[in-house]
Amino acid sequence: MRLVGINIPDNKRIVIALTYVYGIGHSLADQILKSAKIDLNKRAKDLTSEEINRIKEIIERSYKIEGELRQIVKQNIGRLKEIQCYRGIRHLKRLPTRGQRTKTNSRTVRGNVRKTVGSGKRKLEKT
Repeated sequence: MRLVGINIPDNKRIVIALTYVYGIGHSLADQILKSAKIDLNKRAKDLTSEEINRIKEIIERSYKIEGELRQIVKQNIGRLKEIQCYRGIRHLKRLPTRGQRTKTNSRTVRGNVRKTVGSGKRKLEKT
């Protein structure tokens, strides 16, 4: 089943299936289904075309999702970089922007950089 340009899994509950769309989480999926008056436990494959259209209308009318949302986030980060604020500089240097420590535990942001190797002792060769 396709919904707003995204393939949604058929065998999952519709509440979970909606979260496959970028910008829709669990709480937003609940709100959408309650306003569309659709049972939360219903499977995606069991939806009628009328119910699918109601979900599409609500999403398109009220929320920014997928490409539009990604573009807004990218613009916000670009603005931070442009004004050279602290968070913008952290983005430019590809470092954590939300106050995490960087002495250890920032490998995913910095790349897997390992500076220390083993214990430092060299093994002696036998002759």
